[in-house]
Formats: sequence, C-alpha cells, structure tokens
Amino acid sequence: MNSFIIPVFDKNRYCQLEVRAEILCYRGGISIVEWKTTYESIGKWGIYMATFKGNAITLIGTPVEIGQEAPDFEVLANDLSPVTRDTYEGVRIISVVPSIDTGVCDAQTRKFNEEAAAIEGVTVLTISNDLPFAQRRWCAASGLDNVVTLSDHRDLSFGTQYGVAIEELRLLARSVFVIDAANEVVYAEYLEESTNEVDFESALAAAKGAKTTK
Repeated sequence: MNSFIIPVFDKNRYCQLEVRAEILCYRGGISIVEWKTTYESIGKWGIYMATFKGNAITLIGTPVEIGQEAPDFEVLANDLSPVTRDTYEGVRIISVVPSIDTGVCDAQTRKFNEEAAAIEGVTVLTISNDLPFAQRRWCAASGLDNVVTLSDHRDLSFGTQYGVAIEELRLLARSVFVIDAANEVVYAEYLEESTNEVDFESALAAAKGAKTTK
C-alpha cells in the first residue's frame, strides 16, 4: 500500500488530501486497484491554491467550519484596548481585509457597514493587520457612523485562530465570517485569490437568518 499527498482547496477550507492506493504496474501503465482518501489538517494551508495578486501564499492556522463554536481571539481597538470574540454581543459579521487603505478593502468595509445598518442586532467588525493608528485615521475620513475596525497586528491572534494569517506578508487573507449570538459560526468564506471580492449577498443573508439571542 503506497501513500501520497495532494494539496487541495475544498468546500471553503484549505487542507491536504491523503490518498492511499495499492499500485499495480503493468506494461508501463499504472492501475489503482484499491484506494482510500482522508482529509488531514496540516497547520499550514494554501501553498498551492490560495494566492495574493496571483502569487502563491501560505495560510497559517486552522480554518473554521459552519456549525462549530467560533474560536475566541484578542485584537486591538483603535484606542489600543483589547477586544475579544465576546466584546460585542448578538450577530457579528467579521469582515477580514488585508489592508483598510486599499480600494477593494475600503469598498468591502463600506458595503458591509452600509448594508448591515438595516439589519437589527448585527454588528460589523472589520479586522486587518493595519496598525490601530492607521485604522483610526481611516475611520475619521470614512464618513461612516459606528464603524468598528480592529487590528490583529500585535499577536495575529485572529489570523491564526481562523486560518487567514498570510505567512509571507504578515497580512490577513480576505475572508468573511458570520457568528450568531450563541457564538456559532453560521457562515464562512475563504477566497482562493485574496484580491477578489467576497460574496456580500450570501454573508448578509446569513446574518439576517442568524440567531440574535443565546
């Protein structure tokens, strides 16, 4: 029985596919007569499938799955105070961007905050690895009311807990998560290319349908 590893991107998560197969060689050909597949977490994802501006990237951490309890984390608010998963109650849309100062990230932050304003009991948290001071400047110039930007620059706590920390750039890969009031993950989107846009409509629909009380 031989074993080999194929890195794959499957169902919004990064993983490796381990294939065990008994190989029968004949006349220069290969016949697989028995096979078994298993998914195995390896701690680092995205070497082959995740990209940033077309370049392969390594994502560190563990991707979350719909239905699991949302991992806790600690990031920094604009005033350097700590913020955890439970600082904000109710439904939370966690909008993850590489840098708030880029056009796609700016547009993502604006759209989620503008659209979610009409959904009762929903808070949008934008997390990036920008310094808190840079996030504060962006908030002051954005013209948005009650926008919440949080920095994962100090510890990469969120990035590693949710599997979106880019090893080569020390940025966060673009993604979006929806957590209900009971801290269950009800939506998770990981992008194969970090400069693409997320699926706004699906994330907002998940937020509208999420439990607003524990």
